[in-house]
Amino acid sequence: MHVSKLFDLSGKVALVTGGAGNYGKCIVEGLIEAGATVVVTSRRVDQAKQDLAEYLQPGYSLTVLELDQESISSIDTFMQELKQRYAKVDVFVNNAVSRPMKGFHGDIDQFRQSMEVNATGMFYLLRELSAWMSDTGGGSVINIASMMGMKGPDYSNYKGTSMGDLPPDYFFHNAGLINLNRFMCKKYAGKQLRFNCISPGGLFNHQAEQFLTNYCEKVPLGRMANTDDIKGLIVLLASQAGAYINGENILMDGGLNA
Repeated sequence: MHVSKLFDLSGKVALVTGGAGNYGKCIVEGLIEAGATVVVTSRRVDQAKQDLAEYLQPGYSLTVLELDQESISSIDTFMQELKQRYAKVDVFVNNAVSRPMKGFHGDIDQFRQSMEVNATGMFYLLRELSAWMSDTGGGSVINIASMMGMKGPDYSNYKGTSMGDLPPDYFFHNAGLINLNRFMCKKYAGKQLRFNCISPGGLFNHQAEQFLTNYCEKVPLGRMANTDDIKGLIVLLASQAGAYINGENILMDGGLNA
């Protein structure tokens, strides 16, 4: 097969949860540019439509649907609507995340809420979608975790800044997602459904200058990730080009943890 065909997603339906977030918009852009029909979920549909307005114009195929990952009933309603609209989903990018915990000593209820969204709700949606995708021909599931699920924090990055009170829930649920990805790969063996995880490093978002200096001097490429860096990897894992990549966690950090 010609390499251009290997990366082509024309005729494929791709679902991206949290598709209006910082990485979410990059992911949506990459999938659309590769030819996919993209479905984005958000708790705030109107705001998501504003954030993704350029892809809601003629010439693009983008739909925004409501989903509150903290609510099991919302997930059930969403799955019903998704099945009514589409015969199948070929690609699921499990990207939505909530960060209610505001530091190590945050109210313990913040940790509970985080787990409701990032563990319980996330797993329920992943389980339901995986079963449906398996029943309708398979496809590719891409879980978005973080390098923070693979290592403890480097507090020296925050030296000289007001940052650094890091929430433990983020480390907890990302580490769990990385191993859940491996579990799902083995659970669906023989079902033509691939599971891979991406663990990005820091994404540039106009952070404090001292933090950027501290962080980037440790990265062999000398910078944080930009909005293009995840697009190619997403398309690789979503497309036929990645057909033999399964059960992997890919660290995307510019060499920081080499």
